[in-house]
Amino acid sequence: MNVIVVGGVVEKDGKFLLVKENRGRWKGTWNIPAGKLEEHESVIEGAEREFFEETGCKGSVCGLLSILNRVYDDMNIISFVFDMNLIDEDIHSNGLEIEDVAWFSYEELLEMKGQLRADGFYLPTLQKKLEKKILPTNLININRFDKKNS
Repeated sequence: MNVIVVGGVVEKDGKFLLVKENRGRWKGTWNIPAGKLEEHESVIEGAEREFFEETGCKGSVCGLLSILNRVYDDMNIISFVFDMNLIDEDIHSNGLEIEDVAWFSYEELLEMKGQLRADGFYLPTLQKKLEKKILPTNLININRFDKKNS
């Protein structure tokens, strides 16, 4: 099974907006706002949707921070993590999928190892954001095809 995950990183006043997972094996851990790409959705649209669904905030993708490929015996996961601009800050969680939403400095996150989901991937990704090692989104070519007109 192949799974595409999309997520976004927003930094404000030296802090990153993270979500606390409320279900599954990652319950209780902090993560960047991210989730599975939906059918007929571009990776950019998916990242913006997931960011809104999980934080209550609107954001727009402005760059690419990381791509992770985890290959398991029964699954292949590809994660796109985007740099995002915060458009509208209305922080809230739905309580079902996400327990809490909060801002953390990079230094605070370094002290939270074991409380972060995939910290070996996300901490270096956040470091890239701090160092402004952000790739342009024009590296991603999105083409939409309508079967009736192609």
